[in-house]
Amino acid sequence: MTTNDMPRWATGFVLPILNLLSALLVAALVIHLLGEDPLESMQILINSAIVNPEGLSYTLFYASTFVFTGLAVSVAMQAGLFNIGAEGQMYFGGLGLTLAMLAFDATLPWYLLIPAGIIGAALFGALWAFIPGYLQAKRGSHIVVTTIMFNFICASLMNFVIVKYLIPAGEQNTASRVFSAAAEMPRLNTWFPVLGDTPLNVSFLFAIVALVIYGVAVWRSSWGYKLRATGLNKHAAHYAGVKISAMIIATMAISGALAGLGSVNSILGSTHYLSLNFVGGAGFVGIAIALMGRQHPVGILLSAVLFGALIQGGFDLSLEKPNIPTETFIFIQGLIILFCGAMENLYAPALIKLLKKG
Repeated sequence: MTTNDMPRWATGFVLPILNLLSALLVAALVIHLLGEDPLESMQILINSAIVNPEGLSYTLFYASTFVFTGLAVSVAMQAGLFNIGAEGQMYFGGLGLTLAMLAFDATLPWYLLIPAGIIGAALFGALWAFIPGYLQAKRGSHIVVTTIMFNFICASLMNFVIVKYLIPAGEQNTASRVFSAAAEMPRLNTWFPVLGDTPLNVSFLFAIVALVIYGVAVWRSSWGYKLRATGLNKHAAHYAGVKISAMIIATMAISGALAGLGSVNSILGSTHYLSLNFVGGAGFVGIAIALMGRQHPVGILLSAVLFGALIQGGFDLSLEKPNIPTETFIFIQGLIILFCGAMENLYAPALIKLLKKG
């Protein structure tokens, strides 16, 4: 028996859980070396991020963005493409959203303005991913190299655009002007007051819908079959009639659109203006979410919630435990990427032996 022959519950649930526990054990050791009790610290983190309703609201707010970046990486991985550029694609998507807001927020009602912003975010994100997709399909450029490069290009371009064109006259903050009230995403605490005064908004519901659409499109449609066939064996897919170049370009455009949609929660749901470096690493977190979630909708959602909890709980924990700096949780994210990505099959041989004995 090989890893590919293992049952789905083993590869999709048991191995990720074992990898996650391994990452948390190493993190617990680090917390112990910092002079704090790992169990007490974990209790504080869970209470802050999950048990407390307001903390849970913040966790789900962060998760709303991570779902989209996780989906962006996942849909590309289904086609055998490793999209490292979700960071830049989300950033550029934020520019498309902002341009729509600046152009129409004084004239359009909210029910037309918000969809215009969503479309702008998706289109600009798709455009920024289309170029690496085209270079891969038509010129043979490696998608990892080009998407990494485009992250840096986007960062420089956005810095120029924001500083040169978007900062209001007389302002010092490197950000666009604040959008009108019509551009604010409805918050869920309107219907659920127990959530408190938090930025959790309907983007979370959009994220759930996106997960459902992704699951149906990938596993219940002919296009999804062609997508997965391309990822498994491009030569076989080609002989089966799949246009590989078109599939690569289309998949990267969809991936970029999903990453661009991640900006909707961050901008329309929270800040209500475009700021420098607003992405804050969410695109790179999407890589970890796709790896840990095994590109499955349920896994992506749970992984996004986990990383949201690490951010929310980690912030409160660093306040209560000054010996644990906030950078510790970036380190924990790295551990999760290490164990769920590069070392994802660490426990596979032992699990295969157990399955054979059973």
